[in-house]
Amino acid sequence: MNSTSATELAALMCSRLCHDMLSPVGALSNGLELLADEKDPQMRARCIELLEQSARISTGKLKFFRLAFGAAGGFGDAVPVEEAQSVIDTLVSEARGVTVNWAIPDSSLPKPAVKVMLNLAQIGLDALIRGGTLDIGAELHDGNYEIVVRASGDRIAFDETIGRALQGNLAPGELSSRTAAAHMIATLAEEIGGGLQYKRSEDALVMGAVLPQPHGMIG
Repeated sequence: MNSTSATELAALMCSRLCHDMLSPVGALSNGLELLADEKDPQMRARCIELLEQSARISTGKLKFFRLAFGAAGGFGDAVPVEEAQSVIDTLVSEARGVTVNWAIPDSSLPKPAVKVMLNLAQIGLDALIRGGTLDIGAELHDGNYEIVVRASGDRIAFDETIGRALQGNLAPGELSSRTAAAHMIATLAEEIGGGLQYKRSEDALVMGAVLPQPHGMIG
């Protein structure tokens, strides 16, 4: 695993968060400026509609960051599956032509499993630049949580440096805000005795994780 200081990783994750929030927050600011100057009732209604959309996107992204990157306080050792589904469904709703399918029999998952699953889902969603299908599954099997995320579509856009980050094989200088999330979950998986893997084909990107069940949790 590539050695990275906690300070450097935190700085890169903050850069990623700011980058992803810039567009919806900027749209809110622009919408408010337009609304202040607009007198036509129909245009004002359109401005309010755009403001509501930007607020919804901003809220969805912040909820995602909280679960995928943060401590996710308030949930204890496990996170309800519906919370994880909700944030991904919100992100998918803003993507063009993407359908998500869920296969998670349990009602809750350990926080590490949720972090890994959400980050893999985000990577898969980013790969579907022309739309497609995002399949997300997770289950407890023989004392391990097995997570699979499959992104399939007409075109898969995937930076191989992200793949190297998932496998803990980043070369010096390849850690950036783009690869920080993958590096973070690879480090997390290694620390708890698990691992990540991926496989890319012309029309699909499949990513998986095997994470030990935390002590004290009942499957």
